[in-house]
Amino acid sequence: MSDEFDHLRLLEAILFASAEPLGSAQLGRFLPEGADLAALMEELSGLYANRGVILTKIGDKWAFRTAADLAGRLQIEKQVERKLSKPAVDTLAIIAYHQPITRGEIEEIRGVSLSKGTLDTLLEVGWIRPRGRRRTPGRPVTWGTSEAFLDHFGLDSLDALPGQAELKAAGLLDKRPAATVLRVRGLLLKDEEQEGQEEAEDRLEESQDADDLPLEPWDLLAAEFGEDEEAEPTASKH
Repeated sequence: MSDEFDHLRLLEAILFASAEPLGSAQLGRFLPEGADLAALMEELSGLYANRGVILTKIGDKWAFRTAADLAGRLQIEKQVERKLSKPAVDTLAIIAYHQPITRGEIEEIRGVSLSKGTLDTLLEVGWIRPRGRRRTPGRPVTWGTSEAFLDHFGLDSLDALPGQAELKAAGLLDKRPAATVLRVRGLLLKDEEQEGQEEAEDRLEESQDADDLPLEPWDLLAAEFGEDEEAEPTASKH
């Protein structure tokens, strides 16, 4: 192996390993005294001409770079995972178990107003879709889950959603005393707690015996609006 070829290999390795362009002084210290760095760099640049990776001079420094004509063909699409907020997760669960459902009914169940972007986020992800309009004043849009929702969570159909027993076993249902749960939900006043304990427990028990999630306000909404949909309803979990 000639000295010149060995010098070319050394310069190639140094430039390839460097994250930044290197100048003559930085490259020259790896070569023996008297080596013609300029001639070596010119020869190395010629060896990489018309290759996918070329040796480029940037000011007074050198670096390997992708050939400019290939840049447009090297774009990489990267999927960025984004965690859903708790309000979005709560909203998705309510829609899954109570669809078709309107925004107002979701807010009634949660007990708080939905932020402007919650439904937009779920719609952008592709897990919910419009299901028609309710035949009530204002003609509000109803929402339901999509096939993408079933596919993402590995469900054959909505019938495969976990039931109440499974949710209890997984610790996903509230096990606090009935009065505490209802007071947190705003359904029991503090000064009525002792007097209404029995009634509160009865109401919570009735809600937990229902087919859907134990969210009492929906029962009233379902009784009033449940059979008045324009779009054909998707089977709910029973």
